[in-house]
Amino acid sequence: MIKTFHTGGDRNLGYLVADDATNKAVVIDPSYDPAAIAAFASDNNYQVIYAFNTHDHHDHTNGNAAFEQATDVRVLMFGDVDATTAQPVVDGSLFPVGNLRLRIIHTPGHTADCICLLIDGALFTGDTLFVGKVGGTDLGDGARAQYTSLHDKLLVLAGETRVYPGHDVGVTPESTIQHERETNPFLLRPDVNAFIELKANWAEYKKEHGIK
Repeated sequence: MIKTFHTGGDRNLGYLVADDATNKAVVIDPSYDPAAIAAFASDNNYQVIYAFNTHDHHDHTNGNAAFEQATDVRVLMFGDVDATTAQPVVDGSLFPVGNLRLRIIHTPGHTADCICLLIDGALFTGDTLFVGKVGGTDLGDGARAQYTSLHDKLLVLAGETRVYPGHDVGVTPESTIQHERETNPFLLRPDVNAFIELKANWAEYKKEHGIK
């Protein structure tokens, strides 16, 4: 079960993912409306056992304190260690959510600590990958790191993997890896230099192609 929350800010999205067999759940980026997510979990008898931020920007972390107070669940970020399991939040780490398994994928670029979370064929991409777009970076090391993260970590996943981004900034709020491979202009660039060139000229490209 995946519940999407339009939390506020710049069209920020938060998520609750639950294993229906056990009612164990994980929350991703509670941000501007942690109370609504906590209430949804309580009202539907979901037991939130983990919560994560996809990266450390304020528009993703600002709800952490209120969420932790409401649920008594610490919101984890890259490099943290879960107090219950002693499992670190690093690339490849696995966290059980009932019968589901959550895998951490470290995807630096937008920030050095960006992570995506893969849960049973659903990929929560934060600000690494949007629908038809990618997260902002500089035009140097950040862009190169993001290009590597996208191609070496995300595009190697199964095409049917569903994509749930950190912001609702595309033509639809969600997508698939295959759809992004075939349509996302950033992922269609032939090499990293062309990728950076598109970033540098994104405003003009959007205008030319009618992208909002």
